[in-house]
Amino acid sequence: MLHAALYGGEDQAVILTYAWDRLLIDPLPGPRRPGDFTGLQRLTPAVWAVPAEARPIAPAGSTLPRLASELPHTLALLDPSGGAEGLTHQLEDLVSHMEPESIDLLDVGGDILAQGDEPTLRSPLADALTLAACCQVNAPVRLLVAGPGLDGELKPEDMGDVLGAVVHTFTASDADAISAVLEWHPSEATALLAAAARGVRGTVEIRDAGLPVPLTDESPRAHEVDLDDAISRNELARAIMATAHLDEAEAHSREICGSSEIDYERNKALWLDDREPAKLDPAAIWPQLEEFEREARAHGVSHTTFRRITEALDLSGSQRDDLRQLLIDSRPEQYDAPLWRIPDGT
Repeated sequence: MLHAALYGGEDQAVILTYAWDRLLIDPLPGPRRPGDFTGLQRLTPAVWAVPAEARPIAPAGSTLPRLASELPHTLALLDPSGGAEGLTHQLEDLVSHMEPESIDLLDVGGDILAQGDEPTLRSPLADALTLAACCQVNAPVRLLVAGPGLDGELKPEDMGDVLGAVVHTFTASDADAISAVLEWHPSEATALLAAAARGVRGTVEIRDAGLPVPLTDESPRAHEVDLDDAISRNELARAIMATAHLDEAEAHSREICGSSEIDYERNKALWLDDREPAKLDPAAIWPQLEEFEREARAHGVSHTTFRRITEALDLSGSQRDDLRQLLIDSRPEQYDAPLWRIPDGT
């Protein structure tokens, strides 16, 4: 969506990304490494591309192969197992071999600007690793923050004055370019960005914790941020620049931020292993959904995500798509793509 908006739809991009899906998709905590896949293609000596034919090795899961089949770009795997130093080497290897015209570091939501002590911060490590690596690459990198606050971790006002010029305001036509992907991909921040681009406004309840996220006129905007300002704010990114192992970076996250998202995933995975997910019984779903909607409405919530509904109804990630289709088929008037609209009380 960003590439087409800023550079047009003609040229292909290389999109470097983690294989770090939520437990709804990948039951294994933490990010996947190249060895966790079959069918990867070597892009450079240090970087692997993820083609549509690639497959995660069970029990791991990944959305990347399907993304590769539906996007007109090359997806390449960021492997953080070697800490920030390993990521820096991968980036420099890619830059030296491909000589890109430009390099953009995109964060949806803005938690890459976290100082580390924010009580709502949930996933500081992945962004801090990427920021630390980009600051050490011998090439100009432009940092962009799209949809400030949409990940539910920082509010736009928590980002201080570091948000720079607006480089683009996403529109419905921008969102249409990835509408097919959002039919199945569970990314909540991207779904909220697309909804905001389509003009949806209100309060969206997301994640297993039911975090409220406002959709405002600021939500569809992408801002440029000075990379030095970002690293000055992000204490964790500064601390992990010389790390050579992921567990070393994770230890810094616990010390500075009080937590690591991988620890959270480990604990949640244990909890999921100990419980029997509910069955997707349409007769039972509707009373549960209506109770969920009543509670959400009482908190001023106007929309929610299908991931949130799936977890609120105690269903498993594998049932998300079936639940989504059941709801849309039965109550199409509540589908405010790609979100689910909470109806007004009667």
